[in-house]
Amino acid sequence: MSLEIKLPEPNKSTPLSQLLLKRRSIRRYGRGSLKLGELSQILWATYGLVDKNRRVVPSAGATYPIEVYVFVKNVENLKPGIYKYDENRNTVVLVREGDFSEELAVACLNQDWVYKAPVNIVIVALYERTTGWYGERGFRYIYMEAGHIGQNIYLASTELNLGTVAVGAFHDEDVKRIIGLGDEYIVLYVFPIGRL
Repeated sequence: MSLEIKLPEPNKSTPLSQLLLKRRSIRRYGRGSLKLGELSQILWATYGLVDKNRRVVPSAGATYPIEVYVFVKNVENLKPGIYKYDENRNTVVLVREGDFSEELAVACLNQDWVYKAPVNIVIVALYERTTGWYGERGFRYIYMEAGHIGQNIYLASTELNLGTVAVGAFHDEDVKRIIGLGDEYIVLYVFPIGRL
């Protein structure tokens, strides 16, 4: 025997509810560049600091295994290149200069939206930071953390009237090679972001 209880209707008029209702996976972007302030807001929502000891996403044991890289093709006042997000200083640090959007798109199985987006955020992890504490269960915690990050990227992009889509189809070794990462890194996600 089962018991079914009718729940009250959810309040869909709150700011968060409105973002959730508008959130979509967007694969077509307008030609406009992103503003540096928009990129900053999205990166902060991705992995930024709330205070000295906390970030905007939970992390098992505060191990923070994630690193965030940004492929910049067209952002106002920022040269094309690959940048690493430094959440402690709220800066981006140039890793490689140049437009690598075509190489990244090829590594992502020729997904055109990766090539056309003015920005691609790449989420990578150093598993040892978490598995060193939690053993095999640490892998689960890392994927959970990446999921929190992904939803934040969607919500921040939606709030800024930008589009994004989570890309999980890519050749890991090719993405790592383009960025210049070693074998200890694992690529988890690619998020192209652009104007609607």
